[in-house]
Amino acid sequence: MSSSEKPAGVQSPLRNINRFITTHDDSTGKAIFHNALPDENQIDSLPSAVFRLGYVTKEFPPQLNDDKDVNIYKDFLNSPPGLVASGGTVLRMVDVPPNSTSPMHRTVSLDYGIVLEGEFDLVLDSGEVRRMKRGDIAVQRGTMHAWRNPHPTEWGRLMFVLQPCQPVVVGGQELGEDYAGMQGVKPSE
Repeated sequence: MSSSEKPAGVQSPLRNINRFITTHDDSTGKAIFHNALPDENQIDSLPSAVFRLGYVTKEFPPQLNDDKDVNIYKDFLNSPPGLVASGGTVLRMVDVPPNSTSPMHRTVSLDYGIVLEGEFDLVLDSGEVRRMKRGDIAVQRGTMHAWRNPHPTEWGRLMFVLQPCQPVVVGGQELGEDYAGMQGVKPSE
């Protein structure tokens, strides 16, 4: 598969998500809605989940003047980053089919994961599991984990804010990204 082709994926029955970007009116300085992008969030269907890229920055703190951040995000909509964008942040929503589990994987990032719809089991490679309900938050700190939607018939939705972090070192060994061959997921930039 070429890098420009997207894998065929599942289709989520959950409602599409709108993303509203604000800016300033140059003449009055008042807050207005930015109209450079449609409000509906872009969807990338993977074989095992549906990803929506809510926003991406390429630096921290981000530069908001002259629409620099919006232009960076527009570029990422044409060529989405890996799970983490080097030096910036990623806002992503993930819809997960019923009765399914992601591969065990690790991002080298500090991730805030919030359950928006349904319930999920956060499974760690130690075998520990925590059931998360709507509104619950996971602070994922570069550890191996999997997400399981235990419901037999209902889809679930998670929201993630991912931020790069310093290398994670455990027992003198640096831990790297590990996506366990997740189809359709490219390495972080």
